[in-house]
Amino acid sequence: MTFLQRLRAALRNELEAPRQARPFGSGWIAGMLALLAALAGLILVIALRHPSLFAMPELSAIREQAFFQPLVHLMLLAAYILAAISLLLRPEKILGLTAMVITLIGSIIGSLPATVLPGEGTGIFFGLDFFVLNVLFIGFLFVPLERLFPEHPEQTLFRDEWREDLFYYLVSSLFVQILTYLTLVPSHAVLATTQWTAFRAFVGDLPWLVQVAAIMFLTDLAQYWVHRAFHQVPALWRFHAVHHSAKSMDWLASARMHFLEIIALRGLTATPMFVLGFQPSALQAYLLIVYIYSAFIHANLRWNLSAIEKLVVVPRFHHWHHGIEREAIDVNFAIHFPLLDRLFGTFHMPQNRWPEGYGIGGHPVPKGYWRQFLYPFRRD
Repeated sequence: MTFLQRLRAALRNELEAPRQARPFGSGWIAGMLALLAALAGLILVIALRHPSLFAMPELSAIREQAFFQPLVHLMLLAAYILAAISLLLRPEKILGLTAMVITLIGSIIGSLPATVLPGEGTGIFFGLDFFVLNVLFIGFLFVPLERLFPEHPEQTLFRDEWREDLFYYLVSSLFVQILTYLTLVPSHAVLATTQWTAFRAFVGDLPWLVQVAAIMFLTDLAQYWVHRAFHQVPALWRFHAVHHSAKSMDWLASARMHFLEIIALRGLTATPMFVLGFQPSALQAYLLIVYIYSAFIHANLRWNLSAIEKLVVVPRFHHWHHGIEREAIDVNFAIHFPLLDRLFGTFHMPQNRWPEGYGIGGHPVPKGYWRQFLYPFRRD
């Protein structure tokens, strides 16, 4: 085993250490936070130094705020301090040392003379800043909730296959430009062959909240049938099986989806949004809602939401969609409104019960991002 392999194994073992091995005051929390802050700071430094290559143009308004660069510096400083605390308190030094090294690398990169990297100025970009801001925002929102109100209290933050699911977040963020372009292809095709001017003007004049609600319903209606097709057409199921291969449910599991399924699902379900004339602000609001809502319905949350579960999808509803039991097969396809499953005969919500486990019977999908990417093309 090489030095890097030993280092990676030691770091993984520390992050995945059981609760009894990392009590409060042991330096584990400080080390974990230091590593998170150091990685986020390093990635944001790279995005700030080379925004045309490593940052989303849509996020420029955030990056250009006066507070943003000082915030990145503060993040690196906090990582250094937390790493020092972890080194003082914890016998195992790997978390503190790794965080400190990453912090120093980020500080060095930030102080180097300006350079131009190959690919800058070509219009091609990778969404590194989108990855960090997305994971930080969703993570800071759901990690505390999952610790306070867990459906599975024994499940840790760094549970089995967390690295694979985080990598799914990274891939979908890095290639956000390609995904956005391919998502819009069906919409552009529809608009190029139809005249919707009067109808689009009517839709755009609707009250803003009505537009957001209409977008949610229409995309959910389209997604219901696309989602159902991915379950019932064998060739499509092999792609969707990657998403269902998660054996644990939490906010991070929402990211596990085959790259080609993302393209198909977004392209087909986003068409109503873009062709019917909704206001851009309503579209942006829906995109924010769906990002948060996807994490919410996958989250490890045991909330009693019986007052609203007949109206909107809640975690227990979607957890039954992922259940490993026979009764959970091909049910609960809606993402926002369970009414669709009631109308089309796929509703399943046993009273006061949750699934006993998650995944696919026999667990045929291999572990690891690249093996899962190739799984749909593999002959059994």
